Amino acid sequence: MKKSFLTIIVLLMAIFVISACSQAKTPAPTVTTEAMAKSDAMQDDMKKGDEMQKEGDMAKDDMKKDDSMKKEGAMADEDMKKDDSMAKDDSMAKDDSMAKDDDMAKDDDMAKDDDMAKNDDSMSKDGDMAKDDDMAKEGDMKDDAMMENAQLSLSFQGLANPGEGWAYEGWIIVDGKPVSTGVFTVDDKGMASAADFQVDAHALKNATAFVLTIEPSPDSDPAPSAIHLIGGNFDSDSATLTVAHPLALGADFTDVTGSYILGAPSSKMGAEDYRKGIWWPALSLPALPESWVYEGWVVGPDGPISTGRFASGDMADSDGNGPTAGPNPGPAFPGQDFIDPAIDLTSGYAAVITIEPEPDTAPGPFFLKPLVDKNIEDAGDHGSQDMTNQAGSFPTGAAMR
Repeated sequence: MKKSFLTIIVLLMAIFVISACSQAKTPAPTVTTEAMAKSDAMQDDMKKGDEMQKEGDMAKDDMKKDDSMKKEGAMADEDMKKDDSMAKDDSMAKDDSMAKDDDMAKDDDMAKDDDMAKNDDSMSKDGDMAKDDDMAKEGDMKDDAMMENAQLSLSFQGLANPGEGWAYEGWIIVDGKPVSTGVFTVDDKGMASAADFQVDAHALKNATAFVLTIEPSPDSDPAPSAIHLIGGNFDSDSATLTVAHPLALGADFTDVTGSYILGAPSSKMGAEDYRKGIWWPALSLPALPESWVYEGWVVGPDGPISTGRFASGDMADSDGNGPTAGPNPGPAFPGQDFIDPAIDLTSGYAAVITIEPEPDTAPGPFFLKPLVDKNIEDAGDHGSQDMTNQAGSFPTGAAMR
């Protein structure tokens, strides 16, 4: 409405101006009071029109300003809405992100818990499986041990202490080769430290013989020594052990005989000193295997005294006339003179022949004593005295598989 009103006013003013210009070209009429009044009225109207036009323009400007302000306000509102929307979006995004983070954290925690549970289960299963495997292995090992090992039982009679630094070791012979069955000792009362031994079942089943040896203790050599004491062949599941077995001393000493004489051939006064010497001119002894020798002894109140070592009865012993003999030479068979210091062998001495390990395991007589005379008598110069066979005291034994 305001725009229409202003348009009409503008048109009227334009018509008025055109009319006034056309009247100015004609001679100016006499100005009357009425005309002047009209002229003033018209000027007032024109002023009013101008003022109204200005007001219209100002109103237009105000309207434009209002429109601009409205637009700016609307834009500001839109910006605020956008800001609010963006803030909401950011907030929602943050909330979503936080929620996602929480979800991810929960998922991670759940995954970790699952992993830990799986790990625990796996570890538990692994532990159970390991335990089962260990139990199975132990069972298999026990089964294998039961299948692979068998017991060998040994028993002995007459076995004695072999000496300090020495021990016994058993061997089975499998395909002609020795297989150790274990080491044991024997005390001074003849008691063995062990009687039962675990041996490879296959080897024991196929063993043809058993042999007992004397070994250094400790022993760095895994092979058996040459000192074979007793042995025997398996007959079914047992073997009878004796010194006569070919793997041992290889001889039967039950028929061994011997005698000795008193005399002192190395003394310058032999006829007077005959009780101070002992000699074995008649010994019937079998040959010994490697690592065994014979040895003569006189045993009296002061203990045993060696008269020398020898391999057979028809040869001189290892020390000839002996360290206590006189200056004269002696015979070519085992024996010894006790001239310096002098010993009367008829004053409570015994005569003994032993079988000794070589190397020697002890300074005294070994327990293998084939010939013994417990009391040396005065039978005169070169008087012969017989010895008693003691082969029945030799060790024996049995091996049971």
